[in-house]
Amino acid sequence: MSGFDLFWFLLILLSFVPALKQQRLELARLRLLRRLEAKRGSRVITLIHRQEALSLLGIPISRYINIEDSEQILRAIRLTPDDMPLDIVLHTPGGLVLAAEQIARALKNHRAKVTVFVPHYAMSGGTLLCLAADEIVMDSNAVLGPMDPQLGEWPAASILNAVDKKDKNELDDRTLIMADIAGKAMRQVREFVRELLLDKMEGEKAEKLAEVLTDGRWTHDYPITLERLKEMGLPVSSEMPGEIYALMELYPQPGQRRPSVQFVPVPYRGVREKER
Repeated sequence: MSGFDLFWFLLILLSFVPALKQQRLELARLRLLRRLEAKRGSRVITLIHRQEALSLLGIPISRYINIEDSEQILRAIRLTPDDMPLDIVLHTPGGLVLAAEQIARALKNHRAKVTVFVPHYAMSGGTLLCLAADEIVMDSNAVLGPMDPQLGEWPAASILNAVDKKDKNELDDRTLIMADIAGKAMRQVREFVRELLLDKMEGEKAEKLAEVLTDGRWTHDYPITLERLKEMGLPVSSEMPGEIYALMELYPQPGQRRPSVQFVPVPYRGVREKER
């Protein structure tokens, strides 16, 4: 074999390496999902939005809850018997309100127990899915987030606050229309959150908590901790199965030339012995 032929052979071989690596990763995920399902007697569904090695011109593609996600999750729920529990592994920055509400309503209507596992974070629309569950299981350092609607780059609540401080005669039609849409978005999300909370608490408390979570009093990336959620009266615990952490390891971030975080990946137990 000439050097030229060897070059092309190696080039073709290397082109298959990423596909083979991805296939091995997918098989490892499926094996772990089946093991977790057998252990818990449930259907396990993952909704994990990372920026994996999928990219366009070397730029990672951002992931968020979209209509494709809602279609797939609704299909998985339809394939699940009514008496079988659902376990949702959730890791997301949020996404489209329509898609998140579709998923949340389907989870709420499932007759058997629904548990949502949050190993790191579930913001905005992800928090909406948590409220639809019967139990929220979080890592002790994981967080949820507010569900105030966003119109493009602006929070709906901020649009309304800005308009309220202006003379209406000074505002153009576009700004007034945005304020009208912002008000509708705020009411719609608050009413849906209240509907989800009514399964967990009495009406007046559900109304007040829905307002707290949707009225824009915090920034949209404000972290709501496990302790804060317990104070709010939500069914939350920190009893996270080890398989959930192992599963997250199978959803890696895109490869980089130099890792931004590095450590010895073994558990340290007790007090370390002094070096001799």
